This record gives sequence, C-alpha cells and structure tokens, in this order.
Amino acid sequence: MRTYLDCYPCFLRQALDAARHAQVDEAMQRHVLLQVMEIFPTFDLQTSPPEIGAYIHRLIRLELDNPDPYRGTKERSTAEALALYPRLKKRIASSANRLDTAVRLAIAGNIIDLGVSQTYDLWDVVERMLTQEFAIDSRTAFRTALSAARSVLYLADNAGETVFDRLLIETLELPVTYVVKGSPVLNDATLEDARAAGLDQVATLLTNGADIPGTILAKTSAEFQERYAEAELIIAKGQGNYETLSGSCNPKLFYLLQVKCPVIARDLGVQVGAMILKQAERVSE
Repeated sequence: MRTYLDCYPCFLRQALDAARHAQVDEAMQRHVLLQVMEIFPTFDLQTSPPEIGAYIHRLIRLELDNPDPYRGTKERSTAEALALYPRLKKRIASSANRLDTAVRLAIAGNIIDLGVSQTYDLWDVVERMLTQEFAIDSRTAFRTALSAARSVLYLADNAGETVFDRLLIETLELPVTYVVKGSPVLNDATLEDARAAGLDQVATLLTNGADIPGTILAKTSAEFQERYAEAELIIAKGQGNYETLSGSCNPKLFYLLQVKCPVIARDLGVQVGAMILKQAERVSE
C-alpha cells in the first residue's frame, strides 16, 4: 500500500509521542519534530507508510540516543494484557466456537497500537469485538486452510497484543512460528516482548531481522524469507503487515486486523473500527 498525504500528520504525531515516551524535555521534543519535518521532502509516496515510518523512527532513536523509547510502555501494555489473560482464556473455553472467539480476541488486541493512538479502553474493545460483525470475512477459507496446514507462520504486531495472539495460538492446535521484529520500532514486539507475554511457551520464536513496523520481504533476513516462502499458512497481524504485504497474491496469507486509520479504511473499502479477516487474493489467470 502506498503512502498518502494524510499520513504526514500521523508521522509527526508519532515523532512527538516517541519523544514524550522517552521523557525528554520540550526543547528536545521540538528538535525531533523539526528534524522529521526536514526530511519530509525526501519521501516517495509510492513507498509504504511502515517503510517511511521505519526511517523516521531510526532518526528519532538516533536524535534521542535511545534504542527503545517505548520500552516502558510496552512492558505496561503486556502487564495489562496478562492481567486479563485468565478471564479471556475462560471466555474461549466456555465458547461454543472456540476458534471464532480466539480470532475475535486476537483482533481486539490489535487496538494496542501506539502508532495510531495512545488511549483505548481495552476491555471495552474486547466486548465490542466479541459481538461485532466482520466487515471482511474470510473465516470459512481460514478454517479450510487450517485444516489442511501442518504448521502456521504468525507475523506479530505490537507488544501487549502479543498476549491476545497467544490465546489464538493456543486454540489453533498446530505448531506455530511466531515472528517478531529484529529490533525495536514503535511499540512493535521484539523477542523480549514475546517472551514477556509467554509466547515462548506456545510457539517457536523467530525475528524477521528488520526494524520496520510491517513486513517488507526484501528487507528481512534470509532465514525469515525462507520460512515465509515455505509456509503453509501465514497469519499477518495488524495494520503494518497489511500495509506492507497487501500487494501479495498468496492465498496462504490471511490478514487479521482492526481498522484504526481512515487511510487503511479507504484502501479496504470499510469503516474505521472494522474487524477484518481477509485472505490475500490469488494470482490473476
């Protein structure tokens, strides 16, 4: 997916948020914003928003001399989600359709996205996602793909959301490789964040070797590219993975997300707040 002019204010907000998460003074916050604005003319709008975002956040980390401005926030998000884990686990266990409930909860967890918003009511979102209709619904194809697959490659999104991913992985009853970012960017999950959420207890952990808040295959590690090419079923979690992989013609790929951005809503033809389980399109004949 390409970048739109509507993305520019979001990039600036992210820069300011990152500086504030790093707890620097107002002078440094202003300096970071000015540095980001200075590089705006260099952006190619045909590039995906996560690739531009990665460039911006590298600059921010350099200017702040902080390798992970969101570290404390990620830890708090994970703790908040883990506090709900027993309650959510019971919801799945008592459900007439455990897979459907686990999918809905995984999408609910996608609200933990500091690239979009700093505030949310997590339990309110959980309750809404458990009853809301899917705006794009590939659940039948997803169940069929699961029944045929021997394993799953799961592309993670954000810390805290990882706990909700764990609930879905525990429900799949298939071996899962859980893929996180190679190093910090925004509040995206790294190996440290995945382990904190207990993902190492239910899946094999792998990094994609990149610091992009999405998945740009050409910029990932050779090991990840090999796993991706061989995967029988791929779950791509969150907006960033949709933005970077949405041109893929790979029916093994399923996007799982909550739409939180008007640009992505327009691209998908849905409303903000929509719940999405979308199978990637096949190659045209």
